[in-house]
Amino acid sequence: MNYQKKSVEHVPVAGKRVLLRCDFNVPLDKKTGKIMDNTRISASLPTIRYLLQNGAAVIACSHLGRPKGEWNPALSLAPVAALLSELLGQPVKMAKDVIGPDAMALAAQLKPGEIMLLENLRYHKEEEKNDPQFAKTLADMADLFVSDAFGTCHRAHASTVGVAAYLPAVCGFLLNRELEVMGNVLTNPKHPFIAVLGGAKVSDKIGVIRNLLEKADTILVGGGMAYTFLKAQGGEIGASLCEPDKLDYAKEILALAAEKNTPLLLPIDTVAAAAFSPDAEPVLVPSRSIPTDLMGMDIGPETIKSFQSVLRTAGAVVWNGPMGVFEFPAFSTGTRSIAETMAQSSAVTIVGGGDSAAAVDQLGLADKMTHISTGGGASLEFLEGIELPGIACLQD
Repeated sequence: MNYQKKSVEHVPVAGKRVLLRCDFNVPLDKKTGKIMDNTRISASLPTIRYLLQNGAAVIACSHLGRPKGEWNPALSLAPVAALLSELLGQPVKMAKDVIGPDAMALAAQLKPGEIMLLENLRYHKEEEKNDPQFAKTLADMADLFVSDAFGTCHRAHASTVGVAAYLPAVCGFLLNRELEVMGNVLTNPKHPFIAVLGGAKVSDKIGVIRNLLEKADTILVGGGMAYTFLKAQGGEIGASLCEPDKLDYAKEILALAAEKNTPLLLPIDTVAAAAFSPDAEPVLVPSRSIPTDLMGMDIGPETIKSFQSVLRTAGAVVWNGPMGVFEFPAFSTGTRSIAETMAQSSAVTIVGGGDSAAAVDQLGLADKMTHISTGGGASLEFLEGIELPGIACLQD
């Protein structure tokens, strides 16, 4: 995949109407409808401000939740428009529809330096189907398409890919940063390049492990996915999470790692428990001989020491997936230790979205990392080396 894409700085924007794809898929309080975390909205501000200050009229658009092609007032972007207006210090005009008469009229009247927000794109089934007519109608409102929603770049939807068939398409600052930092670590990493992989399932990371075996110097594996590998090696994993249908794959990966002479390190010891509960009593056991009535919940202290010693030698680190059930305090030590070691490192440190990004944020270490990806599924597919449709469609 080509990671060198034109950004908003490479094209004239003055006097242009810009269709800006943002990721405003923010968590809402189900009772009050209030926005619970505005990180994604704040992340879009540099691109929006640049466009407004340089004389563009901005038509922002996003999806929110899963309305499945139906109008659902609970998933309206109106609260986003209100907060965005507050953050920008200027009015954000909220359209009553997406490609209807209200949106069209507002877009036509929009002046340079003004911004409007379309209603939830996924109120239309045509959005996720990448319907050409829907994409063309969206594109007809604007002169330029700017994509700044990395979290949706792995989806070939009308607002991520379809509109690029009708408008010049470039990336915003947020997406450009993802391409620069993550693209660089995959094509030209500082060595030793260490990959830390966790999370529940091996099946989620199949492509990622394969791709990183070609690039990383060492791979550290924790989280629920480690137990499938341990079982594949003949270990007794008790009641720990395991994907029996992925045991052959795990053996294949271990053989491939050995063939490439890339150390793939698994937990030596495990903090286990008799129940999946925050109140469960932690029990320290060897990772390859977990009693039948216990399940692995976190990596143990010896594993932490081993992983930390590898991380301290790193030139670059990519981390995707927690080391244990970090949402339960008793089983959060592994994840916290990895985050703290990365935060203290002089290496290029990249946290690949999802739960690991949430953990780093909770621990207050986000500003100590080189880069925290804004994509969940998109980050994973990026690390797999898959060409993402929402990036491929942008101008090189």
